[in-house]
Amino acid sequence: MDVAVGRGIQILALSGLSPFTGKTYFSRSNSSWLVKKGSAPNHLHHRVVVVQAQDRPTWLPGLDPPPYLDGTLAGDFGFDPLGLGEDPESLKWYVQAELVHARFAMAGVAGILVTDLLRVTGISKLPVWYEAGATKFGFASTRTLFIVQLLLMGFVETKRYMDFRSPGSQAKEGSFFGIEASLEGLEPGYPGGPLLNPLGLAKDIKNAHEWKLKEIKNGRLAMVAMLGIFVQANVTHVGPVENLIKHLSNPWHTTIIQTLFGST
Repeated sequence: MDVAVGRGIQILALSGLSPFTGKTYFSRSNSSWLVKKGSAPNHLHHRVVVVQAQDRPTWLPGLDPPPYLDGTLAGDFGFDPLGLGEDPESLKWYVQAELVHARFAMAGVAGILVTDLLRVTGISKLPVWYEAGATKFGFASTRTLFIVQLLLMGFVETKRYMDFRSPGSQAKEGSFFGIEASLEGLEPGYPGGPLLNPLGLAKDIKNAHEWKLKEIKNGRLAMVAMLGIFVQANVTHVGPVENLIKHLSNPWHTTIIQTLFGST
């Protein structure tokens, strides 16, 4: 952008078409070029031309991001083709929803890969991940486990929603069986304390942009990986580790292309 502006002014000056006379001053501040002219012909007024160069990465190079995505959010690369974040309140909710989905995806991918590795190596007789839900446990029935999970997850999600609606309300004394200090919420979506932040990472959450960026990048990658694992299981009917072993045993003939065409 800067080079284009400078080149255009140079061409106008050489061709005698430049409306400016006198000296030219260029000053650069961060990502902006400021072009000022000290004098001009009578039919022109003094003018100041400011060209803002794009100084942050976007999901599509050269794209101008929407004005409501100003780069302050962690992982903001200007991607919102449907304009879902135009409303500030909706944008806050979408940020929290993406965080929750990213964290579930990271936990899911790690759980699937670890259990599949234990199963394939013969260390443990675990079911393949997409059949684990049908496994019967001797200590409780499936209905009991479902109800317990529903109650626990419902309680946690309700607390999270209440903290989103009224930040800090769930950290008040007496709001969580007297163990509020052990959770020590930092800001909506980022709980802390020795239980949820045992390593003490990002204690200053306001200045933890790098940690937030790493988390959301890994979370988005995990969501894509989770989608791939779903499709893989539906097509090949085996776990991801088995698919990887088959591919490595014959990498030129056991690929996603051959697998998809063979399944059809």
